[in-house]
Amino acid sequence: MSELFSDEWMKGLKDAWNADPEVKDKLAEIGFNSNIACGFKGEDQPRGIFKVVNGECVEAGSYDGTDPDWDMRATPDDWKKWAAKGIGMTGLGMAFTTGKLKFLKGDFKAMIKDPRMAGPFVKSFGLMGKIPTD
Repeated sequence: MSELFSDEWMKGLKDAWNADPEVKDKLAEIGFNSNIACGFKGEDQPRGIFKVVNGECVEAGSYDGTDPDWDMRATPDDWKKWAAKGIGMTGLGMAFTTGKLKFLKGDFKAMIKDPRMAGPFVKSFGLMGKIPTD
């Protein structure tokens, strides 16, 4: 087991992402490229970074100073809850509107309106549950 967003944990997420055609292949179909950072509310910088090229995660680990296209923040408890139970489209919308999930970078509203991105994004939360977490 590893700490949420640690180097080891992020590498596990990379493996789960690349093994899931509903995430990797669907994003490859639209040529999705992005640097995605995750972390905790109230901290100066993210904890983990996830680099996606044409739908495939090519690098993941502890945050390395890369300028993210997306920077998502929540409390550790909320992240763990979403990882354990998943989050649907409605839950994701509620998390955003209530401020439980903050986007310091990235256009959540544009992403959620595009089903080609929204579906894999929601599915990626379920992948988090596959990584053993402290």
